[in-house]
Amino acid sequence: MDELVKESMATVEQRKKTAVPWTLDEPHDQPYYRFENGKWEATTPKTEHADPAGTLKPSDKLALYSWNIDFMLPYPDSRMRAALHHLETLCTAQPPNTHPVIFLQECLATDLTLLASSPWVQANFHLTDLTPASWASSHYGTTTLLSNRLSPSACFRIHYSNSRMQRDVLVVDIPLSATTKPLRLCNTHLESLPASPPLRPYQIALCAQHMHDPAVHASLLAGDLNAIQSFDAHLPSANGLKDAFLELGGKEQDAEGGHTWGQQASTALREKFGTSRMDKVLFCGEGVVCEGFERFGAGVEVEDPREREGIVGLEFGKGWVSDHLGAQ
Repeated sequence: MDELVKESMATVEQRKKTAVPWTLDEPHDQPYYRFENGKWEATTPKTEHADPAGTLKPSDKLALYSWNIDFMLPYPDSRMRAALHHLETLCTAQPPNTHPVIFLQECLATDLTLLASSPWVQANFHLTDLTPASWASSHYGTTTLLSNRLSPSACFRIHYSNSRMQRDVLVVDIPLSATTKPLRLCNTHLESLPASPPLRPYQIALCAQHMHDPAVHASLLAGDLNAIQSFDAHLPSANGLKDAFLELGGKEQDAEGGHTWGQQASTALREKFGTSRMDKVLFCGEGVVCEGFERFGAGVEVEDPREREGIVGLEFGKGWVSDHLGAQ
């Protein structure tokens, strides 16, 4: 497993882009993609005169699913198919007035192709990415699936200047029918591992700056925040952000109720690091009511028995699709 990690990180570095159109730490607009007439069409978000049919109404709800799908394990297509099937089961159980939004981290370019070819995705979602064009590394990155009953008024990324792992935050604004200000949705993957000086405080502060934008009504942020050191627990509150798990009565050290990493990690890593609450949902602004927080994805495995054996051979307990649980 150690060799697999080293090889994966070396590939990320090798595929880091040397010429990019964006400025680090600044928003860089990108299109989103609508599935129409049998194909995906690049669409520029409407910043003014939003279609009333695509706005979020007071009676509507969002069901937000955030999941890091480990990019280092083998059988990426099989793992993403199993993950997507699980997400479909969760989303289709939601009532009609609930709009599903899916944040994915550690996607490969092949994952984007798989997502775009899924009939369920085509019928129900807009995509922020069809290719790695907006990623700092051609190898992996973040992507968002947005209910196609909503019409974004903005879609942009902010690439962190102090990231050694090509991390960013992907932002989508959703018009609200009751106000001229949008709801901001932020999908991020903060820096992994300890660093000296730490990198995550700057990254989350940059996210918070844009979440507190006066032009925005309210903001949600979710993703793999890699909260592995003691200071990570204080970063949300230090930046004026509420933590959904804690707001609903969860406790910081409640491994059974809140930890999202370690349960499905390799045996060696779990024994070395234990479990942790890496993945979080944060929010700020007016009118945001968090009705529930759950984890999902526990026990989801690849379908092929031989592929399950291959993952178990890397010192995993079962053929899990990811070492992370999702945060909902």
